[in-house]
Amino acid sequence: MAANGIVSGKSLIVSFGEMLIDFVPTVSGVSLAEAPGFVKAPGGAPANVAIAVARLGGKASFVGKLGDDEFGRMLADILKQNGVSDDGVLFDQGARTALAFVTLRADGEREFMFYRNPSADMLLKPEELNLDLIKSGKVFHYGSISLIVEPCRSAHLKAMEVAKEAGALLSYDPNLRLPLWPSAEEARKQILSIWDKADIVKVSDVELEFLTGSDKVDDETAMKLWRPNFTLLLVTLGEKGSRYYTKNFHGAVDAFHVNTVDTTGAGDSFVGALLCKIVNDPSILEDESKLREVLRFANACGAITTTKKGAIPALPTQADALALINGP
Repeated sequence: MAANGIVSGKSLIVSFGEMLIDFVPTVSGVSLAEAPGFVKAPGGAPANVAIAVARLGGKASFVGKLGDDEFGRMLADILKQNGVSDDGVLFDQGARTALAFVTLRADGEREFMFYRNPSADMLLKPEELNLDLIKSGKVFHYGSISLIVEPCRSAHLKAMEVAKEAGALLSYDPNLRLPLWPSAEEARKQILSIWDKADIVKVSDVELEFLTGSDKVDDETAMKLWRPNFTLLLVTLGEKGSRYYTKNFHGAVDAFHVNTVDTTGAGDSFVGALLCKIVNDPSILEDESKLREVLRFANACGAITTTKKGAIPALPTQADALALINGP
């Protein structure tokens, strides 16, 4: 480990976007209004991915803007405590750190209410980016929430361009949050506006239906989202596992069955696990048996994350994932 607590000598994964605080009800299966109280849980998909990578022993850095407030400082500390470099983190004097109130339905699925008007993450400007950090990543990972408003949208596009020019693999998980967009049409249009730029894309079954307008989750529908420059397209299916599509092969990998408490962060854990393996061995993308093994590992990581409340506390270590894969 280097002096700043970051793993050195490994290929870097840079994760770009939002980090925020989720307020989660102390009781599951109630509406926000009925909740007797809330527990604060750090979140934001790109930040979760960075921490997922670090927890699995990888090297990760987060790029984004937080409010210069107690919550923002707390989130920066959480990155550092989890071994994620905060060299790309900025603080905004004028705007608050984003907040989200999340209800957990009885089945562990979520509903969101956001406080971002505007929040610090939305105010990241292109000229504030740490370009040296972005250029040093072997993988550049991002979502779509950072595309919703300026100036963050321009910062996102600039960061992608710089990463691509530096030879990074671009990894995109749209992470659809409809309440944040002006309309469903705008969400679909903007999410797809950068579709062709990615190398690796991961969507959930719900996002697949939303982006294609189809009510089927099958290979034919998935292939509507395929682009010739993609290396890998992934569709996650919750308890049904995941499907993968490359230029030369496609298939499905079964899920692990666990006692699901809260699905928050499962997709981020899956992505972090996948990127952690690919960054040090890109040949995985060309070799179906290797890819299936990695996706089994990623499915295990996703499954473990659903067994506890909150995303970050539930993200697994390599040993946790291997214990689930190898069974009792």
